[in-house]
Amino acid sequence: MAQMYSIEFKEEACKRVQSGIPAAQVARELWVNVNTLYTWMSRFKEHPTEPFVGSGNLHQEDAQLRALKKRIKDLEEENEFLKKASAFFAKNLK
Repeated sequence: MAQMYSIEFKEEACKRVQSGIPAAQVARELWVNVNTLYTWMSRFKEHPTEPFVGSGNLHQEDAQLRALKKRIKDLEEENEFLKKASAFFAKNLK
């Protein structure tokens, strides 16, 4: 089973690496796989204000993108329906 680490733990580990301590040393001291630490560092650099949102949660930009994609899909479906409806009514007017 995967080990769960708190957000504070991850942020502190990242800050230690940023302060100049080698990642391998930090990983060893915290009993964390060095590749896991590099993943945390990547997320920390990508989203410095909210690097670890938690399972099932999204960063604000990702949530907005998901909502926009859903809106596009809904509008495309609505557009397709309206095309079919207009073709149906145009055929019945003849």
